[in-house]
Amino acid sequence: MTDRVLVTGASGFIAKHVLAQLLADGFEVRGTVRSLKRRPEIEAAIARAGSGGAGARLELVEADLTRDEGWREAAEGCRYVLHMASPFPPAEPRDPETLIRPAREGTRRVLQAAAAGGVERVVVTSSIIAVMHADKPDHVPRTEMDWSSPGDEEMSTYGRSKTLAERTAWEIIEGLRDAGSGHVPELVAINPGVVFGPALDKDLSTSHVLLKMMGRGSYPLLPRVAFPTVDVRDVAAMHVRAMTHERAAGERFICADETLTLRQIGEALVEALPDLKRKVPTRHLPSGLVRFAARFDRNLRSIRGDLDKANLCDTSKARNELGFTFRPAREAVSSAALSLRELGVI
Repeated sequence: MTDRVLVTGASGFIAKHVLAQLLADGFEVRGTVRSLKRRPEIEAAIARAGSGGAGARLELVEADLTRDEGWREAAEGCRYVLHMASPFPPAEPRDPETLIRPAREGTRRVLQAAAAGGVERVVVTSSIIAVMHADKPDHVPRTEMDWSSPGDEEMSTYGRSKTLAERTAWEIIEGLRDAGSGHVPELVAINPGVVFGPALDKDLSTSHVLLKMMGRGSYPLLPRVAFPTVDVRDVAAMHVRAMTHERAAGERFICADETLTLRQIGEALVEALPDLKRKVPTRHLPSGLVRFAARFDRNLRSIRGDLDKANLCDTSKARNELGFTFRPAREAVSSAALSLRELGVI
């Protein structure tokens, strides 16, 4: 079997950086998209990331998380699968199932196809949200042993979708192993924090939209929230390392450098682009007012569960087990800001 890697959701922000990393490392790559019309966009993005000319080793195929068609063929002949596809809207959806169903069912489809195709290892892109809402005191840093409860009413629908999808992945692998028949892929889960770092095109991630809005002065006041933060280049590198590292199989890894408040994120934005100083907010919005407004505003509803929380996490497992080092969180924000300026976004 060749060292071909299947990357699901190849048009996503993180996935484009992963494609570039894999191609730079010499892998043959197959990516899934819902429409092959996105190939020019993807090729331009990986060229911007520094992997220009490697597009000949990139194959794109159509597959949709909500449909069975195409997944078995996509996984066939691949040694590894990086399952990255999952919707991430900036606001709470009116119907939670529009996020939960494709996240959970898509994970099932991908893992079943990987098992049928004899894939050696699957790396699933989960989220820090699947860790942070554990039932522990707020001042205690979360570790990979912690799990968020999907029944937590304060957790966003996106958080529930990612938690349920990761749970589904581990349950499927356990079920295949218990059945004792057929091939069982190794499984690794990566749990990134809020992902900043360079944008490769104007198809902005939710974190980039946040910086754009802050840089344009759209937020006069800031909610008191803080997020474990990471650079997208580190997220891509950890996926590739976890794909082959002998100690990664069967493990979860928190992928974040440190926790930054929204105010600190704004400060890093201004450090990169000083001309935005008068537009980027520094004052806080009372949390009680945010909770009240969240009853009517779906954008605020998604952060309600993080208000006034420290949101600390312990990243020593990735450092010790994988030998991983992270870029500083403020650098992740600064590089994102500079890329948005180069793209003419802010």
